[in-house]
Amino acid sequence: MRQEVRWRRNRSIAGRSGRVGERNWLGYLYLIPGLVMYVAFGLYPLADTVHYSFYDWSGFGDKLFIGLRNYATLVHDEIFRQAIFNNFILIFFYTVLPILLALFLTVLMTARPLPGMTFFRTGLFIPHVIPMVVVGITWRWIFSPVGGPLNVALRAVGLHDWAKAWLGDFTWALPAIGGIGTWVMYGLCMVLFIAGVQNIDETLYDAAKIDGAGVFRQFRYVTLPGLHHQLMVALILTSITALRAFDVVWVTTRGGPGNSTMVIGLQMYRHAFPLRNVGYAASMGIVMTVLILVIWVAILAVDQRLRREWA
Repeated sequence: MRQEVRWRRNRSIAGRSGRVGERNWLGYLYLIPGLVMYVAFGLYPLADTVHYSFYDWSGFGDKLFIGLRNYATLVHDEIFRQAIFNNFILIFFYTVLPILLALFLTVLMTARPLPGMTFFRTGLFIPHVIPMVVVGITWRWIFSPVGGPLNVALRAVGLHDWAKAWLGDFTWALPAIGGIGTWVMYGLCMVLFIAGVQNIDETLYDAAKIDGAGVFRQFRYVTLPGLHHQLMVALILTSITALRAFDVVWVTTRGGPGNSTMVIGLQMYRHAFPLRNVGYAASMGIVMTVLILVIWVAILAVDQRLRREWA
């Protein structure tokens, strides 16, 4: 009887160890389809873009190797420099304002349970899931100088001087597009922050109240550290979206008036298709990729500093 029990125990251990080894081996096997997709649709197009950036090529026919000439031309391209500047301005509207607004809404919506909260959360998140082309067309109508709801509302309250052709104004066209980005992105940030607040231990707030901390101090020393990971995710997603902005600009202004709303993606599209300068457009794409990586590294550096501060 004892031998039978010992035999079964040894067989069970061997079976478990075999299954564990098999699972480890199968785990890598399960990664292969995703890795193939990533290489095919991520790494390979990126490598191909780097390759094209060293050539003068119209997209058809033979390519002429010109080395770093495309990148040297970018340095002196005033429109491209304007596009980079506009993209960084959009980061303020796509990243800073949505995060601040989302934090404010998160505090309001999680301070105490209110009826119909799910409905309000869903309604505030809807702008993020609407296709950007639809968003652009809708806001182009809202900003319309003739019959647009925004100008009609301003004139109705006596602010006639404030009514203007928002998307046709050299000063206000870029902030108007940035406002669209704020309206789209704050819902995503809010959902991230609400999910993060729900994972914060309630006893931390109770301890803060016992110590005499007010609402602001609770937010500073409990809520913000508790939302650390969500803040980093929001920063990365929104800043990348700002640098990749294209569809809203294309639908609303197409880079105008002049080049006041020109962005990297739109300038890259113009050179790749209408102007048939694929090599030059590829160099713009590489520069945009480098900018995204720089911002990503900067956010990680801020993340490490905040971890040390809030530890």
